[in-house]
Amino acid sequence: MAQVLVAGIDTSTQSTKVRVTDAATGTMVRFGQAKHPDGTSVDPECWWKAFLEASEQAGGLDDVSALSVGGQQHGMVLLDAHGEVVRDALLWNDTRSASNAEDLIARLGAADRNADEEELDDDPQMRGRQRWVKAVGSSPVASLTITKIAWVAANEPENAAKVAAVCLPHDWLSWRIAGFGPNGEGDAHLDELFTDRSDASGTGYFDSAGNDYRMDLFRMAFNRDDVILPRVAAPAEAAATADPSIAGRNVPGGCIIAAGGGDNAMASLGLNMTVGDVSISLGTSGVAAAISPVPAYDMTAAVTGFADSTGHWLPLACTINGSRIIDAGRAALGADYEELTDLALNAEAGAGGLTLIPYFDGERTPNRPDATADLHGMTLRNVSRENIARSFVEGLLCSQRDCLELIKGLGVSVNRMLLIGGGARSRAVRALAPAILGSDVSLPAADEYVAIGAARQAAWALAQSPEAPIWPLDIEETLSAPATEQVYEQYARYRG
Repeated sequence: MAQVLVAGIDTSTQSTKVRVTDAATGTMVRFGQAKHPDGTSVDPECWWKAFLEASEQAGGLDDVSALSVGGQQHGMVLLDAHGEVVRDALLWNDTRSASNAEDLIARLGAADRNADEEELDDDPQMRGRQRWVKAVGSSPVASLTITKIAWVAANEPENAAKVAAVCLPHDWLSWRIAGFGPNGEGDAHLDELFTDRSDASGTGYFDSAGNDYRMDLFRMAFNRDDVILPRVAAPAEAAATADPSIAGRNVPGGCIIAAGGGDNAMASLGLNMTVGDVSISLGTSGVAAAISPVPAYDMTAAVTGFADSTGHWLPLACTINGSRIIDAGRAALGADYEELTDLALNAEAGAGGLTLIPYFDGERTPNRPDATADLHGMTLRNVSRENIARSFVEGLLCSQRDCLELIKGLGVSVNRMLLIGGGARSRAVRALAPAILGSDVSLPAADEYVAIGAARQAAWALAQSPEAPIWPLDIEETLSAPATEQVYEQYARYRG
């Protein structure tokens, strides 16, 4: 039987990656990657050029039967009636809309509590956060799309007036692959835009439990609701067919395009995560995400209640400070990675009483945007290079334990823990993770899990089977160690 190929596309903040994959086994056949420009405001046309370059590096997509796009979440792409991009896309890490987020919270919290809202907080700002959580699973922060459209409405009315459609980075790229785009004075087929529930759940105007847009909230932010929003495709749906000049030229019937999804949901699909699994990703930021069979509503607004790409939910807690905490420790001690590891592992658990609260760039979980890092508990007896190194590694892992405890506090079961990301390669992190996180920790082999998840979804849509195909996941090692609860308790006291 001839090999059937699918492609998983990861359009992240930094680059586009194209992974051509055997649909039956998940084995990578070809791969390509092309960089995106730096910045928090980017012309989407750069993503298109990167996709074409990465596809060419991957040997082209003429023989690919299905593809799917996983993308950076929350990015705002505005299109006019002819499919032209109105202004550069504002990405998730663009913080200019922070005050708009607070305004949206205040506006929803201004009304007094109704009889059926007895559980809501007396403080109007907290009450506003809770109402947003009940409506869409998350309270507005600067990263969410709804705050960005509010910023455009308030600061660029001439651009706001041109907007005919609002979509997300993965929606826009899928639409372009289907052969649509700017069309001069003609019909741009904006009604062909589609998304999925995972990425839509990060906009701030989509209710993943009701599977519907909240146009009242969209109107509150944008002062209009006469715009096209992408159709929300089902998890295994063949949502479109690729332009044969782009993909599937040599495939009978062409190349189908699956729904795609947000990067965190696609990574969980690439890791074969199911209910009871939680991943902790140590990259520039730290992300703890779990699969839940029911929506998660965190009335403290610390955990975002996203949807996943299978019909379940993906409660997620994110820290701004991730593996760069280790880099800060290296800089402080003048050590390379191996030396810092050796120093940390030569100290006892708890670093002799030293505790790092690692909020170097402020923090999102907990929400302390103006915080800085602090090293607590220093005495003449415990200030040593070994203890300082240990405190940095413990601080990183304890901050992720904070995220894990918040998710577990919502009633989400955790039966298996996966540790991924660049920070997971550190020997010190691996050695201390199971003790501080309080659980065995599985280490999947380093790979492109967003692209793998997108390819797996493409294979699922192609097969039209009830469940996604099961591809093998290479677990390098499962780590075990006695729990050191006193380390986290010490951290929690200083964190407050």
